[in-house]
Amino acid sequence: MPSELDQKALSEFSGRVVRKDLVHDIKSGANVPTYVLEYLLGQYCATDDEEALKEGVETVKNILSKHYVRPDEAEFVKSEIRQRGRYRVIDKVNVTLDENADAYVGSFVNLGLNDVEINEHLVSKHEKLLGGGIWAIIDLEYIPENAGGPGSLFGIDEFKPIQVSRMDIEEVKDGRSQFTRDEWRDLILQSVGFDPSHFSNREKLLLLTRLLPMCESNFNYVELGPRGTGKSYVYREMSPHSILVSGGKTTVAKLFLNLNTGQIGLVGLWDVVAFDEVGGLQFQDSEAVQILKDYMESGSFSRGTEELSAQASMVYVGNIDLDVEGVLKSSHLFEPFPEDMQDLALIDRFHYYLPGWEVPKMQSEYFGDQYGFIVDYLAEYLREMRKETYGDVINQYFAFGDHLNQRDEKAVRKTVSGLIKLLHPHGEFEKEHLVEYLEFAMEGRRRVKEQLKRMGGMEYRAVNFSYTDLATKEEVYVTVPEEAEDTLIPQGTQRSGTVYTIGEDDGRNAVFRIETQALPGSGKSNMSGVPGSGMKEDFETAYDFLKANMHELSPDESLDDHNVNVQVLNPGNADEGEGTSVAFLVGIISGILDRPLRSGLVVLGETSLMGELVKVNSLVDKLQLASDAGAKQVLLPTENKDDLGKVPNELLDELELLFYRDPINAASKAMNIE
Repeated sequence: MPSELDQKALSEFSGRVVRKDLVHDIKSGANVPTYVLEYLLGQYCATDDEEALKEGVETVKNILSKHYVRPDEAEFVKSEIRQRGRYRVIDKVNVTLDENADAYVGSFVNLGLNDVEINEHLVSKHEKLLGGGIWAIIDLEYIPENAGGPGSLFGIDEFKPIQVSRMDIEEVKDGRSQFTRDEWRDLILQSVGFDPSHFSNREKLLLLTRLLPMCESNFNYVELGPRGTGKSYVYREMSPHSILVSGGKTTVAKLFLNLNTGQIGLVGLWDVVAFDEVGGLQFQDSEAVQILKDYMESGSFSRGTEELSAQASMVYVGNIDLDVEGVLKSSHLFEPFPEDMQDLALIDRFHYYLPGWEVPKMQSEYFGDQYGFIVDYLAEYLREMRKETYGDVINQYFAFGDHLNQRDEKAVRKTVSGLIKLLHPHGEFEKEHLVEYLEFAMEGRRRVKEQLKRMGGMEYRAVNFSYTDLATKEEVYVTVPEEAEDTLIPQGTQRSGTVYTIGEDDGRNAVFRIETQALPGSGKSNMSGVPGSGMKEDFETAYDFLKANMHELSPDESLDDHNVNVQVLNPGNADEGEGTSVAFLVGIISGILDRPLRSGLVVLGETSLMGELVKVNSLVDKLQLASDAGAKQVLLPTENKDDLGKVPNELLDELELLFYRDPINAASKAMNIE
């Protein structure tokens, strides 16, 4: 029995909706895109009458059985065309330009035909034939007079793309006015194939966000998460205007413009260009990332002497194999990207980062028997909405906080605009809905900025996103859920000999945890864990200094009476951690005296064998990293007092800076010994 929402959908959008479980039942026997099946189901099964449904399903099955070309039946179908002179097929057609013959030729994916001449008028009418191909219902005719000649024996008599031929957006807007926001949201989810009753409100919004690139032009979107959450499904199955590029090598010519042929690339032919398994993406051209950055920023690109524009949204989906908490403690959330795409300027172009780890893994019970829009109707509705924008509606009620720069504001506006177009195409919404979308949009953009701060340091330190309600003057700060996880440096007293420090590795800063155990012995030392050669030298410097100077801190103690075991823990997976000798020294003393350090302390600094201190370089970046890792106090050599003027006030508010005048004084202050 159809639900109240199903009945309303059937009433308001008669002939535009279909029962979604029918798609899954038939699709298992025919490997055609969802929008192909639903085009047929929409013609024969747009009803809630069970008998009519059964009859319609059988009709669709018969059509697919007779006309859908399976690769293993290709020769039989060719024979049928020859014997009958004309035969209808359902297949995907790709078209290329034969430069030698100055003619367009088509290839049929399943039928295996590769040299069918295509009328130029057909190509002009359906440009996507040149950029990935189109599924269509085609009447093929046999041309016996071409036997023995260069021409193909097969020609196209009729060509009907499997897509909605005409879209009346006013029909959608009028129909939407009959639904509440939550009803419309659930109807869209049902259109994708989901049973909304299995998802929380936040999960529903996350799932729907995957559709935003289809209704918002030049929307740069990334989703990384576990396998099995359906990240690439909507871009492969839900629209004939979206193309999914599997991970692998690609070229500037394929994406943007082929200078040899003048053929426009994917961004000019599709509304959405989605890259699946982004971790395996490789660009064969050295200038590809730069062109991609330009395009993601402005929607235009330069090739040769021309600058061209396009409206394709760029989508990147991939897998994060580690738990997010572990990734955030040691690295950043763009780590799965190829190395050449971990470019700060490129990442800064992303408008939204969807937390794929919050999306449930797909299970059979998540797919129901409710009614939803025919996929192609939904796709055309979303495409039509690309012509409109609602980014400026924020100004009616809210003002952005100081930490959002122009690029941040643009990203937030585009996300809000997309959500309104998806959920309120008639342009009517409540302020409470706008608040929900605004905070959701800020969260997705802040997730990008938080990772930039991890990767690029203080240049991207402005991440405290907020908005002010113009009516109440209240300022609201928007957080990112995963950033509230436990920090790398825990609060509270740690075991004696435990020290946190920050070392350098080829210009990169990384947090290290040093654990020191001092046992009664004969003056032996041992180092384990993952230290590089520089850290080993720092440890030896600290150890040798203490052999000569331990008596200054404790007259009764000597390294000759202890065996010192040190383990270096490297959560950031850095290869090296140079400039950490003072931290080793403090850890050894803490272990010998069995006295823990101050809570939340990071020890910075380097000493020579004679006790001369070396000024900490890149101080602001190291302090920012310490703060991000959860530190509350930082121990520094007095030589760095001159750098305090360069430290932003917000960092000075977050951290208590302690200064030491020599290595022994550093140990005293670290353990709070007067």
